[in-house]
Amino acid sequence: MPTLVYNIGILQTALGSSPLRGEAQGVNKKYKNAAVLIEDGVIQAVYENGETPALGDDAVLIDAKGRLATAGFIDAHTHLVFGGWRQNEIPLKLKGASYLDILNAGGGILSTVRATRSTGENELFERSMGFLDELMGQGVTTVEIKSGYGLDKTNELKQLNVIKRLANSHKIGVVATYLGAHAIPEEYRGRAAEYIDFIIKEVLPIVKAEQLAEFCDVFLETGVFDAEQSRRLLTAAKNMGFSIKIHADEIDELGGSRLAGELKAVSAEHLIATGEEGMQALSEGGVIAAILPCTSLYLNKTFARARDMIAHNIPVAVATDFNPGSCPSLNMGLCVTMAYLKYRMTPEEILSAVTINAACALNRGDSLGTVEAGKRADMVIWNAYDMETLCYRMGSNLAATVIKDGCIACTNDR
Repeated sequence: MPTLVYNIGILQTALGSSPLRGEAQGVNKKYKNAAVLIEDGVIQAVYENGETPALGDDAVLIDAKGRLATAGFIDAHTHLVFGGWRQNEIPLKLKGASYLDILNAGGGILSTVRATRSTGENELFERSMGFLDELMGQGVTTVEIKSGYGLDKTNELKQLNVIKRLANSHKIGVVATYLGAHAIPEEYRGRAAEYIDFIIKEVLPIVKAEQLAEFCDVFLETGVFDAEQSRRLLTAAKNMGFSIKIHADEIDELGGSRLAGELKAVSAEHLIATGEEGMQALSEGGVIAAILPCTSLYLNKTFARARDMIAHNIPVAVATDFNPGSCPSLNMGLCVTMAYLKYRMTPEEILSAVTINAACALNRGDSLGTVEAGKRADMVIWNAYDMETLCYRMGSNLAATVIKDGCIACTNDR
C-alpha cells in the first residue's frame, strides 16, 4: 500500500548519488509545502506547493504538521560494540594525561579490549541494541559500526558477528567495518609488523569468506601503525575485495591522508592534523573526509579544518565517532551544532555532510542520503521548521518522527 508524507513545511535535501564537494556541498533543494509518495519502501515522487496525488482508502498518511523534513541522518563512523566504559580515565585527563599517555600505560583502547574480550556475545548484542535505539531516536537511519576491540581472531570475529546480528535485528541500517588494526594488542607489543601479517593471513580471509564486513580500516598514528604497515594491510584488503577506510592524522600527521589519496580509499577519518599536502592528496584521490567534531570537543583538541577541506574540493561528512574513550556520545544533534560552531559549515553543507556524503562514505549513495524518486524512503520529520534550528539547538533531540524504508520506525512526536 502507498504511504504519503504530507503537509511538510520545508523538505530540504541534497540531490544526486555522488559525494558533494566544494560549492556543491552547500547546495540543497528546498521544497515548500511538500509531500513525498512512498511505495514498497521506495520514494516514488516528491510534490511541492500543496500538490498531492490521488490515493485510495488503503493509503497510509503521515502528517508532518508543517515542519521540516530531511533525509535520515547517517552516522558514518562509530565503534558501537564494546565492553565496559572508561570513566576512570577522567581523573588522568584532568591531570594532563594525553590520549597516547593513557594508551601507552595500558589504558585507552587496550582497556576496552580487555573488557570486550571478557564480555559475552549476547551481552554485547543486547547493549548495542540499546545504543541503536538511542541513535535512531535522534534521526539516524543508517550507521557504520567498526570492530577493533578484540584484536585477536576470536574476539574480532565475535564483534563482527554481533554487528551482523544487529543488522538482521534492528530497524536501523547497519554497515560493518573490520578494524582489527585499531591498536597493537598486548601480546604483540613491539611487533606491529607481525600483527599486520597475522591480520592479513589469519583474519581477513575469514571476514571476507563469511561476509562479516564490507570495509577494512586501520589506525595510522603515533604508537600504533605506520604508513608502510598501513599500506600493506589496506592493499591486501583491497585485493581481497574490501572497500578501504583509514583513521588518519588524528593526533600527528604521519602520511595517513596521503596514503588514503594514493590508495583511493572511500574515506579518511578524523583528519585533525591534516595539512595542505594531505588535503591535496585527498582531493586528487576522491576521498571523503569523515570528520568527528565531538571527538575534538571531548579530547579538548583542535578541530579539523573543514572550511579548507571544502575549499580543496574534498567532500566532507560529519559523524559521531561514538566510543567509550574519546567520544562517549551518540548525540548527532550535538555533532551538527559543533559542525556549525567549530567547523563554520553552513546548514546546507552540514545537511549534505550527514546525509549524501555520509551515504557515499558507506557506498550507499545510490540508495540513501537524499529524498528523491528511486531512493529508499529514509526520512525524518523534525520538531523544527528549518535546518538552521537544528544547527542552533545545541544538544537537543529535535527528531519528531523517524521513517525507515517508508514506515514509522520511532516517534518522539507530541
